[in-house]
Amino acid sequence: MIQRYTLKQMGKIWEDENKYDKWLQIEKAVALSQARLGIIPEKAAEDINSKASFDINEILKIEEETNHDVIAFLTNVGSYIGESSKYLHYGLTSSDIGDTALSLQIIDAINIIEFKVNKLTGILKEQAVNYKDVVMVGRTHGIHAEPTTFGLKFAVWAFEMKRNLQRILNAKESISFGKISGAVGTYANTPPEVEKLVCEKLGLKSSPASTQILQRDRHAEVISALAICGGTLEKIALEVRNLQRTDVKEVEEPFTKGQKGSSAMPHKKNPIICERICGLARVLRGNAVVAFEDMALWHERDISHSSAERVIFPDSFIILDYLLEKTIFVAGNIKVMPKNMERNLMKYGGIIFSQRVLLELISKGILREEAYALVQNAALKAWEEEGSFKENLLKEEKITKLISESEIENLFDVNYHLKYVDTIINRLQKI
Repeated sequence: MIQRYTLKQMGKIWEDENKYDKWLQIEKAVALSQARLGIIPEKAAEDINSKASFDINEILKIEEETNHDVIAFLTNVGSYIGESSKYLHYGLTSSDIGDTALSLQIIDAINIIEFKVNKLTGILKEQAVNYKDVVMVGRTHGIHAEPTTFGLKFAVWAFEMKRNLQRILNAKESISFGKISGAVGTYANTPPEVEKLVCEKLGLKSSPASTQILQRDRHAEVISALAICGGTLEKIALEVRNLQRTDVKEVEEPFTKGQKGSSAMPHKKNPIICERICGLARVLRGNAVVAFEDMALWHERDISHSSAERVIFPDSFIILDYLLEKTIFVAGNIKVMPKNMERNLMKYGGIIFSQRVLLELISKGILREEAYALVQNAALKAWEEEGSFKENLLKEEKITKLISESEIENLFDVNYHLKYVDTIINRLQKI
């Protein structure tokens, strides 16, 4: 991922330095386990653990000739060990090291994501309470529907982020496995006891069955969970973008001191952070497709997945980390304009109360079809002429014969629609 979107802590996890460090950690654990089981001499395990090191530049030079990154790594590491280097990587295959290390990297990355998901969920819960009584129009198809509150939007997002956390934790559980089972996964040259000991040292579980690799359904689950979480962040950002439009202007993403919106038009305050969130979420979803494609490999394995994973795993975690950081900033510092919300709410003289009027007419004995036609006629006239729905109702004799002016006034009480919002907000305390 380009530096523009890479935050330091997450970026370090996916740097070559950390990857090779994980590889070396695994090789050392293997040597100690093999020595304990009498497979290699104890002195060899001691030498590997005390002398082994690596130099990234040297590894890259060697790889230019070998065209194999693990062999280049082992060649470089072996140069530090001496005679005992012959027992380095004893009975193993490249994927024993690469796949087990990848699991460790993913777990470290998920820990960062987990922290930020919890932080964002906390902010959303807090904002749900802050804005639970800030009334605004609810929209379906982008068209005014019925009243809601801005706090309820935050509550919906908070519950969804809680589900995202559970999906991510489930994926973490699925990926917390290592494999030290050798070529094609039969343990022919390294017994299951080695895998068990190594995985215990690393805080992983032993894969119950593997080919030459860990099966990629585990990895697809991880990327899928990240992509779904990104989808939620995009949904939040898209809502802010829509509500920031000039002709709506109910909220704005933060606009910091000295910020400029356009090189040409000084008046512009564009929702650029939210637009960036929406754009990068698309990349996440694309990476999920690649992860699904990586599940089906030839026989016990090929390496068509390897090149793709070098891109999609660092990029996906770096992207989601960045998106969470930006969504935390937007959600925690959003500018809310209640007066504009109130203005938009009552546009066209209360057409958002049409269902209440419809139901009241039906309760007075009119057939639904007739009641619907009467209410729709009054509403569409207000819509097309930019008039008042309430005034149109009061001019319709068939309606006023059944519903008095004071009763119509009561039907336009916004609190009726919001009487149970607190019930939803209170459910947040349980998450």
